[in-house]
Amino acid sequence: MRWSALRFCRLAGLALAATLVGHGAVAQPAKEPVRIALIEGLSGPFANAGEAVFRNLLWAVERVNARGGVRLQDGAHPLELVRLDSKGNTEEALAMLRAALDRRIVFVAQGNSSATAAAIVAALDRHNEREPTRRALFLNYSAVDTALTNEKCSFWHFRFDAHADMRLAALTDALRDDASVKKVYLIGQDYSFGQQVLKQARAMIQAKRPDIEFVGDELHPMGRVKDFLPYAAKIRASGAQAVLTGNWGNDLTLLVKAVRDAGAPVKFYTFYANALGAPAAIGDAGVGSVLAVAEWVPNLGGAGSDDFYQAFRQRFPDPRDDYVHARMQSMIEMLARALERAGTVDAVAVARALEGAKLDSQPFGGFHTGTMRAADHQFQQPLVVSMMEKAGTSGVRFDVEGSGYGFRVVRRLAPSEVEQPTTCQMARP
Repeated sequence: MRWSALRFCRLAGLALAATLVGHGAVAQPAKEPVRIALIEGLSGPFANAGEAVFRNLLWAVERVNARGGVRLQDGAHPLELVRLDSKGNTEEALAMLRAALDRRIVFVAQGNSSATAAAIVAALDRHNEREPTRRALFLNYSAVDTALTNEKCSFWHFRFDAHADMRLAALTDALRDDASVKKVYLIGQDYSFGQQVLKQARAMIQAKRPDIEFVGDELHPMGRVKDFLPYAAKIRASGAQAVLTGNWGNDLTLLVKAVRDAGAPVKFYTFYANALGAPAAIGDAGVGSVLAVAEWVPNLGGAGSDDFYQAFRQRFPDPRDDYVHARMQSMIEMLARALERAGTVDAVAVARALEGAKLDSQPFGGFHTGTMRAADHQFQQPLVVSMMEKAGTSGVRFDVEGSGYGFRVVRRLAPSEVEQPTTCQMARP
């Protein structure tokens, strides 16, 4: 484990106290921090994605602490982010969860694997029932398997990303309107999320464009394929005009690079092609042909959005660290506000404060809002479909990761346009 974030947040608390003294306030002993355990693959094949999440959450924590932390009944407390490396393995993630619970950490964050998220939900359900005085909450920023807020929903789990069906609704609307696409190839990672994406993509496309032919539908091992050229050759041979995938991390980067190298002239409809090396890997072949869906993109426009993005880049100036998501900031902001409404770190009180909570525009300069739906704990927020273009062209002021390519907004959908019904039957304490 690495404890740099823990030490940083303690130093930040001391710096805050020193600032108050400097302004004539009476120095007070530092309050116990409110700890958030980040359980993520910080080593292994998806370490780049884990470290990118860490930077986002660290910055969000810093922003809350810079304004004084969170005010509970006994005064202001800083937030503290604790790194716990799951190595991209579900069993290791559960071990890290046990370690966090043993340290009486109440708030656990994870997202880069829906299979791992489902295991954490189940483990927390059991733990919270057995030990009601040591309950904890799970804050999910990117595990998007739809089941997690449907048949596998839990009072102890809150999701701040749009789930797979919400993202697919936005992507398949864009595909529906592209008359040039007649043949589609579906490919994804072989686990719960990847399976759900392919199943639902087929159903949504058939409903919206019954004329489209599916010329491929396959799953591949997650995180273990080093050479995607055989898959790229099949995509090229299929005659597909479009590929739809939920791949993320290196599985996405290697796939698009292989398809580019194979010379397959396809459009990519993706969840995550706008970051983590994918734009540079795609290169010129992606201009006007690679789409992604997210809750926000740097080229959304407007002073609030621009200020938000530029502040992140100032904090992390290395182009390789250029990975920022509004949903991760939303999660920490909404947690901070729920803590203050509850006045305590008690898991039940904070959960009830989160239910139905609205994120106003304050931390985002007016460009991002949302509501935590109480029925299933699924955050409802806008979604943006964007197209890869060269930086400097119309609508592309900012590039991604210094690649020279950015993403132009094609359409922005209001929460009501992507909201999906839920089958959640939640047991409440």
